[in-house]
Amino acid sequence: MEDYEYIIILYDYYGELLSDIQRKYFEEYYFDNLSLSEISENENKSRNAIHKNIKGVISKLYDYEQKLRLYEKEKRIKNIISKIDNEELKKEIEELLWKIDFP
Repeated sequence: MEDYEYIIILYDYYGELLSDIQRKYFEEYYFDNLSLSEISENENKSRNAIHKNIKGVISKLYDYEQKLRLYEKEKRIKNIISKIDNEELKKEIEELLWKIDFP
């Protein structure tokens, strides 16, 4: 999986654990496709400060996944569910999982 896609997935899982400003810079860079220079200009911060902030967010996202493994666990659970032949049972398990609040 491409790093970019993986980072976005991790953000979906752990973004709420970040500060408002960390989420703002991350979203402007990754979702709004603003350059570091554009963000720094809009925020009146140095380009380096924005870069360090976004790199710090990425590091935190990797760290959260390394410790909590929510994405990895969901993939494993989905793999197990895919092997179940009983469609009714499969549906019940999937409904239960989504109530747990996986992204």
